[in-house]
Amino acid sequence: MSMTSMVVLGLSIATVLLLLGAFWATLRQDRKGRRTSAPPAEVAAIETPLAAPVSAPGHVGTDYTDPRTIRIGDRIEVLGAPQRVLGAMHISWQGQQWTEFLLRDASRRLQWLSVEVRAGDPPHLEVQLWNDVPTQGMVPAKSMLIMEGVEFFPMDRGTAAFRSEGDTGNPDRGLLDFADYRASDGRLLSFERIQGGAWTASYAQPLPPGSISIIRRAS
Repeated sequence: MSMTSMVVLGLSIATVLLLLGAFWATLRQDRKGRRTSAPPAEVAAIETPLAAPVSAPGHVGTDYTDPRTIRIGDRIEVLGAPQRVLGAMHISWQGQQWTEFLLRDASRRLQWLSVEVRAGDPPHLEVQLWNDVPTQGMVPAKSMLIMEGVEFFPMDRGTAAFRSEGDTGNPDRGLLDFADYRASDGRLLSFERIQGGAWTASYAQPLPPGSISIIRRAS
């Protein structure tokens, strides 16, 4: 082999080695870049919003009567039964306020309707219809008591201030002692006495939205 051929061969080999080296370096750099690059972000699947339940309550004051707008002398319906609003007692206790309306139905039976905004997130309106029960001289105990065979457990107890409006049979202003109880089935029992008088007791019937409607406003 001549000297010229050997030189050409050596240059060819050197060129090939350089090309292989460059290719290898490029390949390593590419692999390194892939290892250090951030993984593609995962895109969360779009969930279809659930439809509102058909039994969802409406909005007080728009879908049904707001019982807070009841006035003395109004004629209303409670659970379909006509009632007349005779008077109201506005009660406050430890920052809580509620109103109790005295109703009279067609048979001249008297009932109390309590309307209160309960604290919560969001606050909710609580409306209850109270029916008297015979106490037979009972007084509210500080522990569990049994009324008509049902066990009731103490809840709230205290002395509240009240202001009367219309015909309630009570003083214009004064103090009201009360003691509230709840049974395991959710039934409510409340004792009340006005100005240190005799205790009276009543059961509560919670009213669902839309159970009260105003037939005629007081003139």
